[in-house]
This record gives sequence, structure tokens and C-alpha cells, in this order.
Amino acid sequence: MHDSLSYRAVRAIVLTALGLFTAFPLWVLVVGSLSTGTASDGVFTWLPRRVDWASYLHMWSTVPLLHYLVNSLVVSTASMVVSVPIGVLAAYAVTRYRFRGAGTIMRVVLATQVVPGVVFLLPLFVLYANADRAVGLQLDGTYTGLVLTYLTFALPFSIWLLTRYLETVPQDVEEAAMVDGAGRLRAFFSTTLRMSLPGVAAVSVYTFITAWGEVLFASVLTSTQTRTLPIGLEDFESPISNVVHWNQLMAASLTVSIPVVIGFLVIQRFVVRGLSAGAVR
Repeated sequence: MHDSLSYRAVRAIVLTALGLFTAFPLWVLVVGSLSTGTASDGVFTWLPRRVDWASYLHMWSTVPLLHYLVNSLVVSTASMVVSVPIGVLAAYAVTRYRFRGAGTIMRVVLATQVVPGVVFLLPLFVLYANADRAVGLQLDGTYTGLVLTYLTFALPFSIWLLTRYLETVPQDVEEAAMVDGAGRLRAFFSTTLRMSLPGVAAVSVYTFITAWGEVLFASVLTSTQTRTLPIGLEDFESPISNVVHWNQLMAASLTVSIPVVIGFLVIQRFVVRGLSAGAVR
């Protein structure tokens, strides 16, 4: 019993420390967004002297934030919509059709996750810059180019996680549906896919969040018209007057985080189940 109490005490201390560590930057954002200071040399206070919600209104006119928001929604949603069906079908093929080299394919897919993204940045930029001249396809500075880029690291993870998850779905259920007269495709949608929804939810959230907050490729492969939120937030710094609108920047940072937080909270139980199934077979 003494050991149990000690364990609880240590766990409470560790969790409290982690909670404070996580809450600290969020508190800074909240306080900064409610303050009136804009200069980069302003003095930070832990409590706002006067609560001012003006930054949440002015941030939309200081920079074209709504335009950046729409761009991020388009790119993130498109990446999710394209990545998830391909990942599901690829994982289904690996788990249901035994063929030579399946293990090698999965090892190659997993190996792509250990390569830093910066390694692909220059080759992709060169390819996109010459694609229009070579094949007449405009990729540089377009939604299409950015979505294709995000698929290069979203798809491998999606295929790997969904493969691990589909391996936990019994094939007997699908075979029973086929015995009852359902075709392979109908059996897949009515049984396997339905039982795999937690894994699909986990992959969907991962793909959307990854595209929503990606900075490296978006800073190089976007134009003024396709600039996403992480890059657009830089506009709150005025290069002419050398003034950073810190209150509006922090207000915008909190605001653009809301869709991701709400989406994750709504389907968090599916995400946890999907990730657990992908980790434990």
C-alpha cells in the first residue's frame, strides 16, 4: 500500500509538472492576445492590465487572414481526402492479398518516415519549377503542388498505421459476408471498413493536422495567392516600421488552432483506439 501511495504521489507530481509545462505557452498567448501592446520591445505582464478584445477584431484587417485560412482549409482537406482512401486501399491490399515482397514494401514505406523533410525540399522545388515547361503542369505555387508534397509523407504513415489496424480486423467477418452473397467490394465496405473507422479517423486527423501546421514546404512552394496560415502569420511583422503586432499575432495563433482542437476533441476516442491498434497487434 505504501508503494501504491508513492506511485500515486510521483504520478501526480509528474502529471502536474507536464500540465504546467504545456499550459505555460498557452497562457502567454492568451495574456498577449488580450493586451494592447504591439511593439516588439513591450514589457510582458503575467496578467493583462486591461482586457482588450480588439486584437481579435483587428487581426482580420491587418493581414488577409481569412484568405490564408481558406487556403489552409483547402490544402488540409484535400490532403486528407486524397490520402485516406489511397491509404485504406493500399493497406487492404497488403493485409488481404498475400503476395511476394509485401514485407519489403512495408519496410520501405516505414523507412521514408526517418528521412528529414528538408532533404526533399530542393529536389521538389526544382521538379515543380520545371514541370510547367516539361509537361505543361503548373505545380509551383499551386494547391496541387502543395497537396502532392504533403502526400509524400502523409501516405506512408497512413498506409503503415492502417495496415497494422486492418491486421486486427478478423477476415472471418468479411468472408461470412461474401458467403451470404456480397461481393468483395461490398463486403469490404459493409464489414472491414466499418470496423476500421477508428483507424481511419486517426489517419484523417493526423493528415489534416500535419498539413494544417506545416511550415517548411509551404514557405517555399506557395505563392501570394496560395499562402497558408503558418506562413501568413509572418505578415503581422511589419518590415517597414519594424513593429510586430504581438497581440494580434497571438490572437490569430489561438484562433487558427480552434478547428484542429475541436476536431481532435470530437473524435479523440477514435484516434486513441486507432493509434493503439496500430501499435499493438
